[in-house]
Formats: sequence, C-alpha cells, structure tokens
Amino acid sequence: MRIKAFLLPTALALALSGVPTAALASPASPTDAVDLDVLFVSAHPDDEAGSLATLGQWKERYGAKAGVVTITRGEGGGNAVGLEEGPPLGIIREREERTAIGKAGVENLYNLDRVDFWYTASAPLSEQIWGHDDTLAQIVRVIRQTRPEIIMTMNPSPTPGNHGNHQQAARFAAEAFQAAADPAAFPEQISKEKLKPFRAAKFLRSGGTGTSAAGPQCATSFVPTVPTDQVFGVWEGTPSATGKTWAAIEVDARREYVTQGWANSADAATDPTKIRCDFYTLIDSRVPYDPADTSPEAILRGSVLPNAAGGLPKGAELYLTTDRFDLAPGETVEVTAHVRAPRDRALAAPRIDLRLPQGWTAKGSGTLNSAVPAGKERTRKFTVTVPANSDTNQQQLIGATLTTRQGVGRTDRAVRVVADVRGTLEPLAEVGVFRQWAGEGGYPQLDTLIKPVLTVGSGQSRAVRIDLRNHGEAAQSGAVTLGLPAGFTADAATKSYTDLAPGATGTVTFNVTADASLPTANEGGTGGDYGITITTTSAAGSTVETGALEIVPTTEVPQAGHDHAVDGVASPGEYPGAELDFSRIWEGQATTPQDASAKGHIAWTADALKVYVQVTDDVLGTKVVPQDCKRQRRTDSVEIIVDPKGNSADTSTVFKAGIFPITDDPANGNPPCWQRDADNRQGPGATTAPGMTVVSKVTSPYAGYTIEASIPFSVLPDAVDPARMGFNVLVYDSDTQDLSSQSRLGWSTFNGVRADPYRYGLATLPGYTPAQQQPSAPVFPDTSARSVHSPQTIAQSAVDGVAPAAVAKLPEKALRLTDQRRVAGGVLVTLRADRTGTAYLYAWNGTTALGDRTVELTAGRPVTVVVPVASGRPSALLTAFESNGSALASKLPLS
Repeated sequence: MRIKAFLLPTALALALSGVPTAALASPASPTDAVDLDVLFVSAHPDDEAGSLATLGQWKERYGAKAGVVTITRGEGGGNAVGLEEGPPLGIIREREERTAIGKAGVENLYNLDRVDFWYTASAPLSEQIWGHDDTLAQIVRVIRQTRPEIIMTMNPSPTPGNHGNHQQAARFAAEAFQAAADPAAFPEQISKEKLKPFRAAKFLRSGGTGTSAAGPQCATSFVPTVPTDQVFGVWEGTPSATGKTWAAIEVDARREYVTQGWANSADAATDPTKIRCDFYTLIDSRVPYDPADTSPEAILRGSVLPNAAGGLPKGAELYLTTDRFDLAPGETVEVTAHVRAPRDRALAAPRIDLRLPQGWTAKGSGTLNSAVPAGKERTRKFTVTVPANSDTNQQQLIGATLTTRQGVGRTDRAVRVVADVRGTLEPLAEVGVFRQWAGEGGYPQLDTLIKPVLTVGSGQSRAVRIDLRNHGEAAQSGAVTLGLPAGFTADAATKSYTDLAPGATGTVTFNVTADASLPTANEGGTGGDYGITITTTSAAGSTVETGALEIVPTTEVPQAGHDHAVDGVASPGEYPGAELDFSRIWEGQATTPQDASAKGHIAWTADALKVYVQVTDDVLGTKVVPQDCKRQRRTDSVEIIVDPKGNSADTSTVFKAGIFPITDDPANGNPPCWQRDADNRQGPGATTAPGMTVVSKVTSPYAGYTIEASIPFSVLPDAVDPARMGFNVLVYDSDTQDLSSQSRLGWSTFNGVRADPYRYGLATLPGYTPAQQQPSAPVFPDTSARSVHSPQTIAQSAVDGVAPAAVAKLPEKALRLTDQRRVAGGVLVTLRADRTGTAYLYAWNGTTALGDRTVELTAGRPVTVVVPVASGRPSALLTAFESNGSALASKLPLS
C-alpha cells in the first residue's frame, strides 16, 4: 500500500485536492465536523517534526487521527531557498508543514495567525507579543471543536536553549487542557458559539529527561532522571505499510521543510539497534494508565483505545489531586480521588485503595456507597501522613487503584518531600516566572526540569542569594552552608537565619568570587556548570539542595589608540587591550583551528564601540545577495552583541548586529552587509543602526576574513554602564552552499547563548562617561501571515468546520455565494452578506490559487465580481468571510 492511500481520506482529502463533492459547500456544524484523537500544540511549522514517526504509527496501526495547532507560521524564520520573508514566507512554510505532516497521515492543521517575531528564549516575551487570553481562547476553541483525547506539546520550561516560543506554546497547551473542560472558561464559546466543554483524557510533553539505549528495547530501557516521571516510548524502527521504517518516513517529512535548510537531512539509520524512540512524558491524566505498559499504544490506552483486558471501560476517569505539593516529614496532605463513569454506563461497586510509599499512612474510606452513575463524578478524600523520618529533597508517588465490577484502573500523583526549612538557589527571572506558573497551574512537579544556575564574571564577585521557606508547623532558626568547588570563595562558608515562621520565606546572601584562572563558558566545570551545594539546617534536621555557577568571560575595554580607523586592520596601538578568543564552540560540529577559529579586540571612543574580529576559515559558505542580508546564522558570518547595562532578561533590550563578510554582488565588488536581528530594533543596518560602519577583508586565496565595525553608542537601546556592559561575539561557520551552518563559535558560549543575555560576557570601560540617553522601547514585527490569505487553510476550514485562525465561526447564513461559474478571464460569482465584512476569494485548482480577489461587503447588498484567472482551469472557488473578529470558510465546486 502506498502511503498516500491513507493520508488524505474522506472530505478533507477532496477539499485539498479540488475534487467536487456535495458535502464541501455545506460542512457539518462545528461540534461534529471533525473528531480528532490527538492534538499537538506547537509554536511554528516543523515543531511537530520529531513526533511524526509516532503520529504516523498510531494512524496506520490504530486509526488514531491527529491534528496540529501551530501558533505562528514561522514567518520570522530563515529562508534557505528564496528571498521571501514575512507573511509570504509564512504561507510557504504552511504548505511545507501540510506536506510534511501528511506523510504521517495528519490532515488537520490549525494556524492561529500569531506573529513569529524572532528567536527568543523568553516565554514571558512570547506571551506579551501573542496575547495571553486571545491565544489561549483560540486553542481552547480548537479543542472544544475537535475533541482530542490526547493533547501533546513541547517542553514548557526555560531549560538552556529551549525556544521561548516553544515554552509558551507548551504553557498554553497546559492551560488549555484544563480550560477546555471548564464551563467557566471562555463561556461565550458555550453560550454564543454553542460549543461544549471537552475533557481531554491525557496531556503529555514530547521528550523525556533521562537515559535510554537505542534499538527495539528503547522504551523499556529508559531510566528517568526523576524516578516519579512517567515516560513512554514509541520506537521509530517499526516498519510502515510501505515497507519503510517510520524513522525513514519522518526523515522524508523533515526534507519537506526546504526553507529551513532541511532538504538534505541525513538518511535515517537502517540498523535497528541504532534507531531511537520518540519519548513522551505524562504531565496530566484524567484516565487510569499503566506505567509498566511499554507498548507503542500505551499512551492511547484508556483514551483513544480501550484499556487492556480487565481494565476500566474506555471513558472512565480516575485521577488524584492533592491540597499541596511540598510536604515536610511528619506532615499530612489531603488527597482526593476523582472517579467519573463513562457517558454510556455506570461503574458498579466502586472501591478506591491507595498505594503509598513505605511507612506512609492514610485515613479515610475508599468505599463509595453506591454506583457512580453514567457520566457522573464521585470523589473520596484521604488524609495521608508522611513519616517523621522521611528522606527529603525527593519526589514520591501517591497511587490509587479503582476496583469496580466493570474492571480495575490505576493512577498516581507526585508530591515532594522537603525539609522543614528548604534553601534553594535564587532563580533567574525567567525561571522564577516558570515556577510561579507551574505552581499556580497545578503542575509544580515540572520544577524538576530546571537546574538552578547563576552566572559570575571571571575574576569577579557577585551576590548569591539563597531563598528559604519554612514548610513546617513551627518557627525555625538555623544556618545555611554554601558548598563551592575549587577556585570559588565566599565571604563566609555558613550564614544563619532566625525565627522563620511557618509558611514564611526568608533569604541569606553570600558574596562569591570566581578565580580568574578557571575555564569560562561551556569549557568550565561540567558543560559549563560548576556544581554547588546548599545545606540548610534547622531544629528539624538538615537538607541538601544542588545548583551551579557558570563563569562568563570578562574583559577591560580600553580607549582606542589615537590612530584608530575602521579599515579592517588592527594597526599597532589601535586596540591596546587584551586579545579575545572567539573560538569556543557552542553548537554544531567540532572544528580545528584551520577549519574555523576566531580572535579579536574591542575598544571605545567617545562616541562608539570598535570591534575587530579575525576569522580563520577553510571553506567559504554561501554568499547571499544583498537583498538577502538577514538571518546571519545560515552561512559564514559574525554576530556582535551588546547588552548596555548587562542586566537584560531577553534580547528585546540588547543590540545584535549580524555581519556577512561578503555578498554575491560582483557589480559592486561583493561588499559586506549587516543587519540587526532578534533585538531592540531589527532590520537593515543602514536603517536600524545609522552611523554604524563595517569593513570586511576576505583573503584570496580564501583562508578566512577580517571584520572591523564601529557601533555608535547612540544606536544602542540604552546608555552603557561602564562598570558592567554585556558583550559577546558569535561566529557562524558554513562549509556548504545550501545556506546551513555547521559550527557555531564565540567568546561566551553556552547552548542557546544568543538568546540568553545573562550568559553574555562582561566588559568594563574604564574612563568612559556615557552620554545622557533614554532607553529605547523595543520594536517588534507586527505582521503575520493570515489564514484568510491562505487557500490551504480555507480549503480545510470549509470541510472540518473550524473557522480560519480558529476564531469564532460565523453562521452559515452570514454569506451566500450563488451563480458561480467560469467565464472568460476568471470565475464569476455573486456574494450576499447579512453583515458588513470582507470576503477573500480564490480560484483553486486543488493545489494552487490561480487567482484571487478581495471584496468589501455591506449587509444585504449583493455584489457580483469576477475572480481573475490568467491561466489554468480552476476546479473550485474558495472563500473566507470575516466580520468583527469572526470568520467563515466555504468551497464551491465549479462544474
């Protein structure tokens, strides 16, 4: 069987292929048009790419129908094959995504039309730009309309290198899992749109924190870092009906993302022992599950598929809630067991038995006095006591078994045992936001995803705050001891605290110094982390927490010599300061000094920073044309970053210049070009950094290049703090001609460092006095690709009933189209709306829009127009109609 045989069945396939059917002009109501089993919530096209082997297996083996929510169309990303950017690139990337996911049998794609502004590591910035309530409402609407039993997403935490858009998309997914089931959440969707609350069964994130071996046993070999994590694996080596492994099909799908430079993705492994699993971590479940089940369908059990023999009937719910997550030894926690019967049958003779860690005890009866009626919920409460001698700083599972005449089910809930007084390393700003979100949202166990870290400048000191919380029932006094690795010193080894009341918080602060001889950035410690311990004692005992310090490089920036000039040459005396090493690798393939390395200098004048970068390189990557002077990470280039006050939480308050040493512009001598990217103000250098000058010298024969830049202080987002300026130089090395870089080097180097200002190096500017300067407000891209401009989206919407961009759906009577027919030069149609709005019409041949027209409509006033067609024969007329924030799509076949 060819894979396409099951990729686009039913009316949706016909909608996208242009085949006329009677159903296309009048889709079903929004509550019964589409019924999904799995919904993957993502930020960009291609975010789901690593799960396509799983979704394809589930579709082929079990008929599980999946859909994807994509918050943006990725129009802020790179383009490896053309000059399109912004909304036109977004429409291209949507087409790539539809083709890619189609290889795994995924038909339904829901774009939310939020702007893809740039690469960021900040979830709060993503939330600010996308808008919390409106975006969440769109996702909730998709869930209520498509009713997926399983919701999947990405990692919601600010782990190093994790895209902030990905984090926020995952947080939206978590909130939507709960909100879609809550009648009080977005009640207008229920009262006005006639949707119904929907209780998805399971919520998972892609990936698992732990280790495993590749091969057919990868699911059973997985060992989670946190023992209470429930991680399920799906092996990609399973053969599909085509004879290819799902790993190979996933690679084929990845290659569809040509704009992202994935067209030449390496072939999948053919040795079964080298093929990996896709892993998924269970975050929440309303239905029972068996953590010992390692089959490919384990995640689907109890939701999409029936439970195993002897299990509860499909649709039965069993889950636990607790009144708190953190418990001190000797304390109690209230545990509530929730039992809900399937909509079509009662659960007879129900009894709940708790499963507790050794030594824990519980009070409360698990016997329900009567059957749980069909579709109804019953609860039982227990008081669970933690033994006074319990080990601290670890998570434990409280489990429950539900026994009924219809079958048996199991579930569990994680809690954390902590010392009466717990001392933890102060969180970075973004980590603090995440912890608050996770705790308030009911997912405090996600805190274990993040290793607490702080940065300190090489040879410098910083305050290290330890946050205290009394989880016990009595006031406590005690001490905190900070354990530091060799090369670090503190103003004291131990500091005390007194009279910390129950439930109260407090702090102790150490002044820590990092010796200048220690390796910096990701070359220091373990992957850049120098581990520390925090031992907190009280009358109730002691506990040890861990964290890490990361050392960023530092430099003293001198005033430039008297004969300084921006000429691509570091003349004697021009840069009096120390030479900086820009050769540390932070992502990609390992390099040799001849393959890719760099060094340079920095200095200041009264009005500008002077930066000199000398790059050794063996192969010159793609030369971009001047019109393509953007997204410097695609080929050989240098990125210069300045954080004026060394305290930015994200790159919206920094300056980032991407410089290409050479362009494909022979008529003008192949000059360099530069632009600002992912920072306070983005765009061409001449516009966004007036007065900045760049000189590049490329060696011949090619062995590298030299860049010298003068960056006026006036173009920075704020006045420089001479005692603490954040600074970094990153070097991108490409050895190909396909606009893809292979290695990334720099000065202060950590995974994802270009978006993490706290990990930039630190510079002082002795003698420099900054001019008065007001901080510049960030400028964000505000134009996204829109669903009403996407014939692909309209074709799908016309069939599955979810309005374009997942906004509220207009009633079918809002727009009537009649008399549609082909005429000379196009397609004639008469439109009549019952309200003022805008209609977007496309002459469609099944794969391409042959012509389009936009028409403004007034209530009750018919308009006859011709949609122009220059060439080709359209098979249908696609129409999107939007009015006052709501929309409707239709497809009319042309005979």
